[in-house]
Amino acid sequence: MRNIAFLLALVISLGLIVYLYLQLATAQESLRQAERRYTDCEKVTFQLQNQLTAQQRGATTDSPR
Repeated sequence: MRNIAFLLALVISLGLIVYLYLQLATAQESLRQAERRYTDCEKVTFQLQNQLTAQQRGATTDSPR
């Protein structure tokens, strides 16, 4: 009986380890995707700021004095 309880505890522990590993892998992938989206947003924001600056400079240059 003692061996069965030990074996059952071992199987439950192994199942928990596998479950937690899968949860961690999923969380890491979600984090990678979030970082990728954040980087993409930073690039787009930088490009839009450059466009806006160029347009403002063009409007300043083209405005009558």
